[in-house]
Amino acid sequence: MGRQLAATPALATGSGLVRPGRGRFGNLALMAVTAVVILAVAALVNRPATTADGLTPVDLVGSPTGPAPIVGQAAPPFATTALDGSEVSLAALAGKPVWITFGATWCQPCRAENPDIQAAFEAHAGSGLVVVQFYMNEDPATVADYAGRVGLTYVRVPAPTGRMATEYRILGIPSHFFVDRDGVLREVRVGTLDRAGMDAALARIAGQG
Repeated sequence: MGRQLAATPALATGSGLVRPGRGRFGNLALMAVTAVVILAVAALVNRPATTADGLTPVDLVGSPTGPAPIVGQAAPPFATTALDGSEVSLAALAGKPVWITFGATWCQPCRAENPDIQAAFEAHAGSGLVVVQFYMNEDPATVADYAGRVGLTYVRVPAPTGRMATEYRILGIPSHFFVDRDGVLREVRVGTLDRAGMDAALARIAGQG
């Protein structure tokens, strides 16, 4: 016959019987560690992933109502309110080269290239260049705080609803649209740009390249 193991004796306490092993404080510690692990996993899952080419995927809101942006055709129109309260529209910018860019303060690749966007804007100011940056899913206070700390002076547009991103069919940020003086979309670049790429695209829409 096989050997029979003796049952583990129960310990008597004032409130009943408790099996030997992990005590109340041990259980609490295990629960705390488990909660921390769950929160860490949730943060990693919910954090936008960045691709190798510096692109942070985003989700669009609703369905577009206008034509998709197509190189060689008129850029999709927009009319919106900038961070400083001024009204800005693509129609009102006719005759000027326009750089439309989509980003966010929570997007690391966007933050990394913004100083270069500012420098390129200043370098090409003589051509009449207008830079319009949409901040996806962000309110004015957040955009104002970030732009003030970084020193951005081009047109900044808080876009809490993400509606314009839907019209431009944005699938990831940063995304860049270069529009010439006639309102024609000349180039679309998705992902981060280096300074040389910015300068080349701006020269082309200004009629210098």
